[in-house]
Amino acid sequence: MSRKESILPDEAIFSQFRKHCSSTDNWSNKYDKNGMKVWVEVPSTTQTQGQKNGSKIHMIKCRMTIKDVSAATMYDVIHDGPYRSTWDSTMIESYDIARLSANADFGYYAWACPSPLKNRDVVTLRSWQVTDEDYVIVNFSVKHPKYPPRNGLVRAISILTGYLIKPTGPNSCSFTYLSQADPKGSLPKWVVNKASQILAPKVMKSVHKAGQDYPKWKAENFPDEKPWLFPVQNNLPMMDPLELSLQRADSLENVDESSTVENGENGENGDSS
Repeated sequence: MSRKESILPDEAIFSQFRKHCSSTDNWSNKYDKNGMKVWVEVPSTTQTQGQKNGSKIHMIKCRMTIKDVSAATMYDVIHDGPYRSTWDSTMIESYDIARLSANADFGYYAWACPSPLKNRDVVTLRSWQVTDEDYVIVNFSVKHPKYPPRNGLVRAISILTGYLIKPTGPNSCSFTYLSQADPKGSLPKWVVNKASQILAPKVMKSVHKAGQDYPKWKAENFPDEKPWLFPVQNNLPMMDPLELSLQRADSLENVDESSTVENGENGENGDSS
């Protein structure tokens, strides 16, 4: 990613993402029920010593076994922006800004964090890849002078986030979400616990339900439009990828929310990592 000629992901990025998704080293299982698992990364000593200004890189991985929705449908669900507003209850605002290539675009996403934390947003470069074995969507934070941090929101950093969807049958799949991110804050322990034990499973269940409902919705809403599969349908303006640069975490304000308690209650309950 350090090369100057292109910011677009290469095969190494997709391979790295697949490796993270399949890895079992340095992961602590936090949830395992009804075909759904959630892990959080156990930071190495080097990572812990390298943290500055209270900031921490958080990595969470969620995987669910889906027995009634195809991999192709789940892939469409994640890509379909208009549909997302019907099932993503945490979304504040989301829009695509420009296309960078046949399989990459640039966009904005803001979401609500559990009260009383500050809400977050990201500006990311998203890219996708379809093979005979899987569907992959990855994103990472970028910056552009026209899309600076906004008042009232904390600009978070996606280092490498995305989805790995693998068919297990004609109408079933394995669905993995992985996020390696810096939320730009010294988050309290209850947030990490809630994210892995409550919020992540809830979101994954919502995604599964979205997959179940998508065929009916899509049949009634531009059924033939899938620009992520057919680039000729993409009406976004073209942007030169060289206009973008990687968003470094240390260039953004760090927000200390470590002393914030959940709904006025002590947030130290439960196992913490």
